[in-house]
Amino acid sequence: MLSKALGRASPARRLRLLLSVFFLALAIPTAALVWQAYSQLKWEAFHQYRNTAEELTRRINTQLVAAIENLEARSFADYSFLVVTTANFLQPSVLSIYPVPQDIPGLLGYFQVGTEGEFSTPLLPSNNSPPNYSRISNAQYQQRRALAEQLRSVLSNNQLVAHRAAAPAAAIRPEQEVTGGLRQTPSSQSAFDKLNESRSSSYPGRETSIDSDSNAVEADQPPQQDYGMGWVADLKLDSAYQKKSANLEMAEQKAKNIPAPSDYPTRLSRKEQISLPEPVSEVARESVDRPDANNGSRIRTFESEVDPLQFSLLDSGHFVLFRTVWREGERFIQGMLLEQKEFIDGAIERPFQETTLSTMSAIIVAYQDQVLSTATGQQYSSYTGRAEELQGELLYRSRLAAPFDTLDVIYTVKQLPPGPGARVLAWVTLVLGVVLCSGFYGLYRMGLRQMQLAAQQQDFVSAVSHELKTPLTSIRMYGEMLKEGWAAEGKKQAYYEFIFEESERLTRLISNVLQLSNISREEPQLEMIPIAVGKIVDSIQAKIETQVLRAGFELRFLRDPECDATVVSVDRDHITQIIINLVDNAIKFSRKSGQKRLEIGARLSGDKRVVFSVRDFGPGVAKDQMRKIFDMFYRSESELTRETVGTGIGLAIVRQLSVAMGASVDVINRNPGAEFQVSVPLSRA
Repeated sequence: MLSKALGRASPARRLRLLLSVFFLALAIPTAALVWQAYSQLKWEAFHQYRNTAEELTRRINTQLVAAIENLEARSFADYSFLVVTTANFLQPSVLSIYPVPQDIPGLLGYFQVGTEGEFSTPLLPSNNSPPNYSRISNAQYQQRRALAEQLRSVLSNNQLVAHRAAAPAAAIRPEQEVTGGLRQTPSSQSAFDKLNESRSSSYPGRETSIDSDSNAVEADQPPQQDYGMGWVADLKLDSAYQKKSANLEMAEQKAKNIPAPSDYPTRLSRKEQISLPEPVSEVARESVDRPDANNGSRIRTFESEVDPLQFSLLDSGHFVLFRTVWREGERFIQGMLLEQKEFIDGAIERPFQETTLSTMSAIIVAYQDQVLSTATGQQYSSYTGRAEELQGELLYRSRLAAPFDTLDVIYTVKQLPPGPGARVLAWVTLVLGVVLCSGFYGLYRMGLRQMQLAAQQQDFVSAVSHELKTPLTSIRMYGEMLKEGWAAEGKKQAYYEFIFEESERLTRLISNVLQLSNISREEPQLEMIPIAVGKIVDSIQAKIETQVLRAGFELRFLRDPECDATVVSVDRDHITQIIINLVDNAIKFSRKSGQKRLEIGARLSGDKRVVFSVRDFGPGVAKDQMRKIFDMFYRSESELTRETVGTGIGLAIVRQLSVAMGASVDVINRNPGAEFQVSVPLSRA
């Protein structure tokens, strides 16, 4: 198929096809190798940043686990306003401090829900404690009360405690308005048990599994209910590199017999001994003025069983950490509320912004596969659109340590920086591309030029044969006529002149061919000598005047008197041949012009050069041929239709000899005719 196509194609098209095949044969494997190298560099950079993301997640977990350990170490009694010291004195609880210390980012406040659903908080003293134990100013009391009401409102709005009937503010004195003092409508504590169950049960057809690398894998369709920005399943993250990285790590651990990293220690229930004051009498409540005395209270010791903290997301958007405490068969719920944005910002996004990951990736925080927040770049920001807009390549995904194991942190690549060798590979690729393209383009131009040169050489041989045969035939014919005596006496002189002209024509042709042969083999042999411009013009006039007049042309010399004495350094024979060739060319192309005249001039130019010019009054030179006419073997007319004689080497020799002498040649169209100019620098001597 290819051979048939090549057989029917023109030489230039055949050359293009062959070079295209060779180019593709080299370019495709080279591109495949470069692509493989880029993929490997991208993979190495990806793996490096994945390790950074894994280390960041481990650091976030470590900080959260440390905070949870401190919070779980709080005893049952710490959730009261007053606690009993080892010396049986009463003092404020560490959880009663206001403003509330940020033991964990986003902490709003602590609360406790009793057996019958009554709400209390360590921010305010209970109903059974004397008011003057608090020693709280009225302004701070109002602030504590407002925060306590905010905690109650969040819990009641999420149906974790019952709403209470509003009481007129003016009818309650500050020392009587205690959060635990008003009886609450009994509320079932089972609402806390259903926090996570209610959410998972509302996601029909949704299953989530965790692989060995702690990466969540979603199954089936996302739930119909939407609490946040969208669903992880809608992100359409490409996890090819992430899976490859995870599999590589597992393979390395298996090869080195390294056990898989274990999770954080299992959190179990614990038992504790606590001391609590019994209710004091009215007399004691009115007479006590020392907060560090037991004030007639009886101290009782209890054994409590404390469960680990659990974590959940409320419908209001708040996070809740809560635990169950059993005391003498009674169940209490103790916990704290967290602001979602502040918690995610302080615990996850701020550490993310402090690493190099923020320059090339985005972090997504999801709760039970539901997107809650995203951050990217060097400044905190969250997408306001849907999760479908958050597309990228999955860098790393992991669940946080318990009790935050319902939260996923997902790192997605936004702009993967190149690896350390990417710059070198880019330059190598660029150099290879330039070399291949320029090399094949150069080969194509060279081959095309050679084909054109071969065609021109064939035309040249044909033209030379014609140029040689025509004068030889005429010389032979007139010579035989003179030899045999067939010519009349009156015509003999004309025949002699014709034989002489044709001989001169042959001489010039042979001289050009010999000159071309010398130039093709080696650089022209020059004999540069200083000579006056006037002498050059005189020599040219003596050699071409007879030729021009016999051709029927008028010859004019436009000599600048100031220029005659100017000295230039040239090869005398070469400058003469240049002018003769230009005159020959002018005669050939202006034979049919209405004004048969040639003008040869020499003048000084402003850049310390002498300009020799030959002007005819013929048709001029087409603009698209002004540069081509100086090419070797180029002729403006087709070999079949041309009307002028010539071989196409005269002007090429003019340019080559001019360049060899340090001169330049150009052509300018006049109205009418054309003017060829040879610019020669002045002699330095």
